[in-house]
Amino acid sequence: MLWRIAGQEIDLSTRAMIMGVLNVTPDSFSDGGQFFATDKAIEQGKQMAADGAQIIDVGGESTRPGAEAVSAADELARVIPVIEALRQSVSSLLSIDTSKAVVARAALDAGATIINDVTAGRADPEMLTLAAERKAALVLMHMQGTPRTMQLAPCYEDVVREVADFFRQQYERALECGVDEMAIAFDPGYGFGKTVEHNLALLAHLERLRVHDRPLVVGVSRKSSLAKMIDSKAMEDRLAPTIALTALLRERGANVLRVHDVKENAAALRVTEALLESVAK
Repeated sequence: MLWRIAGQEIDLSTRAMIMGVLNVTPDSFSDGGQFFATDKAIEQGKQMAADGAQIIDVGGESTRPGAEAVSAADELARVIPVIEALRQSVSSLLSIDTSKAVVARAALDAGATIINDVTAGRADPEMLTLAAERKAALVLMHMQGTPRTMQLAPCYEDVVREVADFFRQQYERALECGVDEMAIAFDPGYGFGKTVEHNLALLAHLERLRVHDRPLVVGVSRKSSLAKMIDSKAMEDRLAPTIALTALLRERGANVLRVHDVKENAAALRVTEALLESVAK
C-alpha cells in the first residue's frame, strides 16, 4: 500500500507511521494550551521528531466537542511560524490540521506537505482543488456534525457502513477536483460525532473502512471515550489504553497512528511490527 506525499511513494504495507499531534491552541482537550506559545510548540515538535514521529500534525484550531471557531488570521498566526521553524530543523513530514483552504495554502508555502481536514473538504469548497493544484497529500476525516455540535446526539443506522460510504463519496469528489488518488488517506474520525459504541464498532471493523486500498489514519489518543471505558477522569490514565490500541490497531490494519505521546506509542508500534514480521516468515 502506497501513500504519495510530496512526490515520494511511502510503502505502508509493512511499516505504519506515527503522526504526532501538535496543538498550537489555548483550549485543546489533551494538553490545555501547553504548547500554545510558539517557542514551546517548536520545542515540542523537535522532541516529537526525535521520539520517532514521521509526521508532525500542526493545528491552530481546537476541534474538541463544543470548541469555538477560530478566525483564519488567528489560525495563521499560530501555525505558520511553527511550520516554518520545524521545516528548517526536523526531517519529519509536516501536516497542517485545518479546514480552511487559506490556512492550508499558507502552510504548504511554509513547508507542510499534508493537509489533514476534519471536514473532508466539506467546510471549504476550495480545499480539494487546492490539494490538487499543490499535489498535497490529503487526509479526509469523517465527522457527523461540527466540533460545536458533534457530540450532542450522534446517531447512525450502521456506523461502519455509513462511514465507508462517506469515504467513497469524498474519494469521488476529490478525484473530480483533480486530487491524485494515491495522495488520499482516510480517517474514521474516532470521537467525532460518535458514541463509545460507535467508536468501538469502527475499530472492530477497521478493514471494512478500507476504500480503494487507501491508507487509514486512526487517532484514538487521549480521547474521552477511553476515560469512560476505564472509568477515570485523569488525563494521564489515558496513556496506557492509547498505547494498547496503537499496537492492536496496527495489527488490525491501521497505517498511520495519530498520537500525542510519540515516544511511547512509537515503541509499541515497532514491537508490534517486529512480531507481525516474525509471524509472516
